[in-house]
Amino acid sequence: MLVLIPALLAAHAPLPADVWHQVGPNPRPFEVSPLPIPRRKRATEVPPPMPGATPPATQTGVPAPPAPTSGPRPTRYTLCLAAGDKDLTSGIAAARAWLAEVSKAAGPSTAPSTAHGAAAQCLGQLLLQQGDSTGAEAAFIESAGQVPASDPAATAALQAMAGHAALAGGRAEAALAWYDKALSPPPAAAPSAEDNAVRGAVQIGRARALVALQRLPEASGALEEAHRLAPNDPEGWLLSATLARRGKDLERAQRDIEVAASLVANGDPLAGQIGLEAGVIAMLSGREDAARKSWQSVLALAPGSAEAATAKGYLDQIGPAPTSSAAPAAPAAPPPETSR
Repeated sequence: MLVLIPALLAAHAPLPADVWHQVGPNPRPFEVSPLPIPRRKRATEVPPPMPGATPPATQTGVPAPPAPTSGPRPTRYTLCLAAGDKDLTSGIAAARAWLAEVSKAAGPSTAPSTAHGAAAQCLGQLLLQQGDSTGAEAAFIESAGQVPASDPAATAALQAMAGHAALAGGRAEAALAWYDKALSPPPAAAPSAEDNAVRGAVQIGRARALVALQRLPEASGALEEAHRLAPNDPEGWLLSATLARRGKDLERAQRDIEVAASLVANGDPLAGQIGLEAGVIAMLSGREDAARKSWQSVLALAPGSAEAATAKGYLDQIGPAPTSSAAPAAPAAPPPETSR
């Protein structure tokens, strides 16, 4: 059985900075901006097993066997991703060669192939890292075609990954179609927390696509569903805060950004995006000192990052905090005495 990472863990590599560092304003001061494109998630990726290997636990609920004390043995899939991390161009070439190899070995057979699906998924993830969103989308769908009918959750995960790729390429209509397909199988009668988290992540993707299509009420509804399914996902709360801020509902935006901040883990790159958005909300609410503190926290948390550069730009726009240097006023002189 082909076992794939959930949509929640979508891409192995982060998307280009120019498409996902868009939480706060555009270069003009405090201008509303689009919601960010899907980013890398904060979890260890679960690779699909190779033929003959024991599959790990998945969103289908199959328990994983105890891990060997020496650590998991690398599979060709993990080696494929590692090759891309070392040299992206060579890694993509190796993934294409692997895909051609398994396609040739399958011959005219139309039976699902775990190796074929894993090779296509690796290629898709490396192409997405390279910025080829169209190629990545096609590779994820090719991988989905290798999933047995008995594992609809894996198919849905790959459809969501295709949606992420389409959205990264600015194809919002195509992205929305893939997200809707990923949600089309009815949820389990007794869904697990992981089942709900995966569907919640897909709803977040739908919200982004709907915002890009200017269907804002539907985007808001998708985020409400994401909160219901995955209330501990800080990204959903960040996005709903951004959407509320764009709609000038600053009270709701403040509430949601506080929830996002309470859920983010230490060292998480999302913390910088939350700090940027918190500062924008504070500034638009007339709380300049709070905005300054939020942006200064981004500089302290992630110096040298793109978020830090944006925070510095915001701080430069508003200038340093005002200081009081005037000498205290002298007490008023008593009125002159008058003769009686």
